[in-house]
This record gives sequence, C-alpha cells and structure tokens, in this order.
Amino acid sequence: MIFDTHAHYDSAEFDEDRDTLLPQMHEDGICAIVNVGASFAGVEKSQALAERWPFVYAAAGVHPDHVGELNEAKMQRMKDLCAKEKTVAVGEIGLDYYWDKEPREVQKEWFIRQLRLSQEVGLPVIIHSRNAAQETFDIMKAVHAGSTGGVIHCFSGSAQMAVEYVKMGYYIGIGGVVTFKNGRVMKEVAAAVPLERILLETDAPYLAPVPYRGKRNQSGYLPLVAQEIAAIRGITPEEVENTTRRNACALFLGREEI
Repeated sequence: MIFDTHAHYDSAEFDEDRDTLLPQMHEDGICAIVNVGASFAGVEKSQALAERWPFVYAAAGVHPDHVGELNEAKMQRMKDLCAKEKTVAVGEIGLDYYWDKEPREVQKEWFIRQLRLSQEVGLPVIIHSRNAAQETFDIMKAVHAGSTGGVIHCFSGSAQMAVEYVKMGYYIGIGGVVTFKNGRVMKEVAAAVPLERILLETDAPYLAPVPYRGKRNQSGYLPLVAQEIAAIRGITPEEVENTTRRNACALFLGREEI
C-alpha cells in the first residue's frame, strides 16, 4: 500500500468525480492521502475532506502564489486548524520565483511566518520551491532546520542539495517527474537520497507520470512512480512502497504504520 503525501483533491478538476474517485483509492493500493492547502480557501476545503474521509489527512498552509491574501486573522485560523486531530502538516509554503505572482519580499515574509507557525504548533512543513532553490535552502537552514522536520515537495534542485536537506533532517518528495524522459535530475535525486528519506507524492491533479503525462493526475498512478524509483535503485517496487509508507507515517502520523 502507498501513502500519497501530497495531493489537491479540493481542486476544481475533481469536482465532477471526487465522490466516486476517493472511495476507490484503497482498491488502487492507496492507504492514505495528505490533502494540501494552497490558497486559504483550499486550507478550509482540505480540512473538510479530512473530516469526511477516514484515510485523508489535511495540511494547513498558503502557497507563495497566494500569500497576498494572508493577514493576522487568517494566520490565527490556520493555527486553530493545526490543532485539529487530522491536520498533520503546515503547507504547502515556500517561494515561487517562476510565476512571481507576489512580490518576493512578501513571499519571504509569509514563508518565514508559516515556518514559525509550524514550530509553534509542532507540525512538520511541506515546502514548495520553484526557481528559488538556494534562497529556499538558506531560509530553511537559518529558520527551521532542527525543529519540526518536513518534506521538500516536488523537489527540483540538484542531487547534492537534496542530500544536504537530508542531512538537515528533511524528506524529499518524488512524484511523476521521475518517470519523464527529461527528468534526468530527478532520477539522480532518486538514486542519491537514502530510501528512508524519500516520500511518494502525486501533486494531483498535476504532474501525472508517464504514460499519463499531460492528463489529470491521481493517487492511483503512484505505483508507476514506485516502479521507476525501484528500477533506478535496483530494488523491488514493494520495497519502495513499504519504506516510503513507513517514512510518511513517521513524519505525519508519528507512528511506524497506518
């Protein structure tokens, strides 16, 4: 069974079939899903999904593209949600210098504020970083390393940087990109990072693995990611699935198995 550590089933892309897709996840080999907030509205929707479905957990955090909507009242609301039993992380938070939808100084301010929120509530973080690898790393090292841990979601930096994150106690999230022909760097990361520090994730509805690339992603495609990592490392897909599931349970649930 696989633990999908990052999905967005609150997205409009799932509005037509969410209630039929989620119930079949166990049949597709998925034992648990972390639904991750992006906008503040997404944070609230993630909590609602976690309350409805026993195998869905929630993360509370605002993506750098949406931090302009944050204020003190919303930060307090997220802090309150972090006290809920099924909220398991603060995320996804970070920096996005690709879209640059918010001024970079504003992104950094709310990134640091949300990192500190994770420390206040004792939850791990889920980190988004796009075209901002070094600055994200520097902030993580200065502000958060050695505290609540977390995962670098959809990791896009070098294998060397991934190893440095692991040394600081973080996990590396790997999804469909590792199956792409042009995913050379991600394949290098999958080979370099200890299996005990890898998490499987979809980022559904985005970044579907080959042969579904370009289509809507969903958790049932994660066996394809596990197969690719297994081939890269010369081990069985079952070992990848089992180890990454235990990794996710340790990080988000505080126990060895689900």
